[in-house]
Amino acid sequence: MTAYKTDLVSKVKEELSLDRKSAIQVVDIVLEAIQTLTKEHGKLQLKDHGNFEVRERAARKGRNPQTGEEIQIAASKVPAFKPSKAFRKLVNQ
Repeated sequence: MTAYKTDLVSKVKEELSLDRKSAIQVVDIVLEAIQTLTKEHGKLQLKDHGNFEVRERAARKGRNPQTGEEIQIAASKVPAFKPSKAFRKLVNQ
């Protein structure tokens, strides 16, 4: 089963006794802050939850699946999340 942003908004609304509009604003602010801080600092540590970080992906060779032609894939940065031990333990219960 997949949870969606609306599920997160409902949980925040319930926990903080907010109206739906305020809960959406809180969720949006937190998610935007996670993205911004991770981009600016390269890593965001959330104790007991995990780390958001920017990882470097090296340039590499690949193949065009339609033609089989070899292509060069440029280096890039990708977002990543590494859960804490406590989070992993919670998920595995």
